[in-house]
Amino acid sequence: MAAKAATVAAPLRASGAQAEVPRDARRAYRTNDPARTMAGILEVATHEFAEKGLSGARIDEIAAATRTSKRMIYYYFGSKEQLYVRVLEESYRRMRAIESALRLDDLEPLEALRRLVVFTFDHHQRNQDYIRLVMAENIERGAYLKQSRNIRQLNGSAIETVSGVYARGVTSGLFRPGLDPIDIHASISALTFFNVSNQHTFGMIFRRDTQAPQALRARRDSVVEMVLRFVCASCPIAGE
Repeated sequence: MAAKAATVAAPLRASGAQAEVPRDARRAYRTNDPARTMAGILEVATHEFAEKGLSGARIDEIAAATRTSKRMIYYYFGSKEQLYVRVLEESYRRMRAIESALRLDDLEPLEALRRLVVFTFDHHQRNQDYIRLVMAENIERGAYLKQSRNIRQLNGSAIETVSGVYARGVTSGLFRPGLDPIDIHASISALTFFNVSNQHTFGMIFRRDTQAPQALRARRDSVVEMVLRFVCASCPIAGE
């Protein structure tokens, strides 16, 4: 478990101060795209933190895997803790960006809700580092996520998406009124999260391969049906 969160250091390029640019960073400016370099560091750091946690992850290993240096990583991100916060932010940002691209407003409410649940289930299965990061940060009681100035803004679109789909469904008479969109979002998150977060313990106890293709399809169908039955007032449900 990571040590108690320290206060994130101030940005290296604070107002009134001129940060010294490391030589390897200068080379990156000349020969590479700095944004691409930072994106590469974030990608490798995501897997490193997901596998080993904040305390177990090593900046040396991230630097070696990205062919950069510790000094360059600290120049771009300030500290190991700041890099970890950026990894958390980027993980949420990526998910919300793909979610926004679903164009759910173009679909009928029932199909939009179905599409959202399927997307969330598939996203979690394909991005298991994201699940591990969220699990690890919950062990830390959100101590590092609290240091992010952007996390609420990054995730605001999730509730806006659910609210929009739900409101259209209520207006059309398909969805039952009086539900809280945050509760709907929480239910979708919980049902889609479990199949990744508990795959090892659940699979061992009940001797079931939850990651087998047939098991995944069946579980996804069950999750979709559970959410629809929770929200719907008069929806056509498969099998009825």
